[in-house]
Amino acid sequence: MKKNRLIAAGLIMVLLSTMLLAGCEDKQNSSEQVNVETNHITIALQYGLAYAPLQIMKEKNLMEKYLPAVKVEWQQLGTGPVIREAIIANNVDIGFMGIAPFLIGWDKGARWKIATASACSPLGLQTYKDNIKTLADFDSTDRIASPAIGSIQHILLAMAAEKELGDARALDSIQAAMTHPDATAALLSKTDISAHFTSPPYIFKELAEENIHQVISGEDAFGGEFTFIFAVASESFHDSNPAGYAAFIAAFSEAVAFINNNPQEAAVILAPLYKLSEEQTLEYINWAGNNYCTTPYGILGFVDFMKEQGYIERVPEDISEIAFENVQAAIGKRHGGLSAIEKLQLRK
Repeated sequence: MKKNRLIAAGLIMVLLSTMLLAGCEDKQNSSEQVNVETNHITIALQYGLAYAPLQIMKEKNLMEKYLPAVKVEWQQLGTGPVIREAIIANNVDIGFMGIAPFLIGWDKGARWKIATASACSPLGLQTYKDNIKTLADFDSTDRIASPAIGSIQHILLAMAAEKELGDARALDSIQAAMTHPDATAALLSKTDISAHFTSPPYIFKELAEENIHQVISGEDAFGGEFTFIFAVASESFHDSNPAGYAAFIAAFSEAVAFINNNPQEAAVILAPLYKLSEEQTLEYINWAGNNYCTTPYGILGFVDFMKEQGYIERVPEDISEIAFENVQAAIGKRHGGLSAIEKLQLRK
């Protein structure tokens, strides 16, 4: 136990030193002291198995392990755009969302950056209609559900539409904004919508039905693996609360490692939270394509596509403009050519 406490203390000191050194160049001529508030942190998440590390963090009190005085407020919100607005309004310190709503907010001037990657997950567009085999089979009477216009599901659908139909916005007129639980219920009952672009565990529930089939996968749309969910933190929180930020990164990283190294134990913790059996939860955690990982994939691929299609007006000249130092370190920079991880940020 003592050894674990020493390791935890050492890790948080390393993270704190990294962040404080990164900011010293800008502040070395200033006598202003950093206001460190560690007692309250608000974290927002959405619905789905991609947020399992956060559930592990909460259930195992990992934030409290690294920062004993902390009081964490957890908010479960319906969509990335809703979380985006909550962070912009300073009602949330750290929020989890897809890259698309993050980039739209950054493009509009939101003072925030990516704090960590979270998960690569199998996403897909499912329908119960036998006559819909490709995107070209949808017509004006159909409705395709996704969490919101500007969500990662919407952007993936636009990527697929560009490939198959020659027009990224070809299906925008039949989009229907719905939360994943509501959309899954509608799809299974064949009411209100024709198809649903979703993520785990909802995609697993849909594909388990004999009368439902997948039209296109997220990886097909993007052209390879990509990070589904990122943690985004406001610059004000990162800069004024280095201890809180460091504790979050350490706790989240431990939660990711716990799921990967102890999937059976993780399933026991997560099953009641998702109202699933332990066996089914374990099956979902181990599902092909599910990857809890803090190294990002595909950032620049989404940037380039969204700029080209007019979803955002500007692009970062360097990853440091949209990601904090720990993410920059995870990606790295290989001089003389792109490293393997740098290449993973691009779209094939």
